Amino acid sequence: MRKRSIKNTRVNTEVQRAVGSIIRGGIKDPRVAPWTSVVAAEVAPDLKTCKIYISVLGDQEAQTETMKGLKSAEGYIRKELAAQLNLRNTPELTFVLDQSIEYGVNMSRKIDEITEKERLARREIEEEADEE
Repeated sequence: MRKRSIKNTRVNTEVQRAVGSIIRGGIKDPRVAPWTSVVAAEVAPDLKTCKIYISVLGDQEAQTETMKGLKSAEGYIRKELAAQLNLRNTPELTFVLDQSIEYGVNMSRKIDEITEKERLARREIEEEADEE
């Protein structure tokens, strides 16, 4: 199976969906933050390994604790994944912290702050022009 084939894309999507539902509903570890989401999954063409990109909304401590909790639950997640998906091989899972959602939220917040400052500056200029 080639890396960019349609079959590989489908497998990636199904693994992402299944791991997301397992994390939301199956893991009882208190270290795993409630705002944990699966951003992407990359299954190797030979179905032996899989990188799961995880995004955690929270501070640095919540992110590290969530990654520790997911690492300890790796066997359980793999077993549940094998039960949900009919694959020839169940891939070894590797969790990677993806901070793109957090980065996007921070950028959006900064844009909102700049927009608010510009709006206030315009209002002050208009008020000064009205006074003259």
